[in-house]
Amino acid sequence: MPGCFKKTLFALASIISFASFILIVVAMGTPKWMTGKILCKTGADLVNATDPELVKFIGEIYYGLFRGGKIRQCGLGGRRSKFTIFPYMVKKLNTGLHVMIIMFLCVAILFSLVSFGFCILNAIKVPYRAIKGPAGVCLWNFLAGGFIVLAVTSFMAAVKLHHLTERIANFRENVFQFVILEEQFEDCFWLCVASAAAHAVNLLLIAISGIHFPKIKTKTEEANVTAEDIMY
Repeated sequence: MPGCFKKTLFALASIISFASFILIVVAMGTPKWMTGKILCKTGADLVNATDPELVKFIGEIYYGLFRGGKIRQCGLGGRRSKFTIFPYMVKKLNTGLHVMIIMFLCVAILFSLVSFGFCILNAIKVPYRAIKGPAGVCLWNFLAGGFIVLAVTSFMAAVKLHHLTERIANFRENVFQFVILEEQFEDCFWLCVASAAAHAVNLLLIAISGIHFPKIKTKTEEANVTAEDIMY
């Protein structure tokens, strides 16, 4: 049986692994990875809008991995619309990269659950195989964190290098052209970053669990028996 100190560390690591699983699932299902402001360039050019008038042509957009929405401002008031990435819009994006982001996160979910199970196992007993012990827990946490980092990096590449926001904003816009004025990573994106950090914390906890702390031995004082003690 593992000691109380190791039990506590592995129990804490299991909670962190499960929390990472929840964070990824919530992030994938929420449509706010990115928000931005979009300018209806066509409408602004038609009326030769100056700086004070440009406000009437600036809308908003938000999106996640599967769906999103936008507010079109082309001089006639805001028009709200919602959209889904699959199955049609993804064909206009970098399909391979977008699918890879989702696959990386799905694999990270799997490894997070495996890490959770192995942490519970190590908190209950000492496994007889090394792959089921701390070495295996480190491996699963490293893989889970690594795939999350790959997903986050790929999403940043899609936004910055492949102009993901602009492609989504101009999807099926035959008359108006939209230009991205501002874009910002939102909470769901940072949830994935927090999930990767959680696995890094787990690696630290497992490393601490392998440290052998010296045991403090207390010396028992020898009892001095005197003649008076014997009498009483």
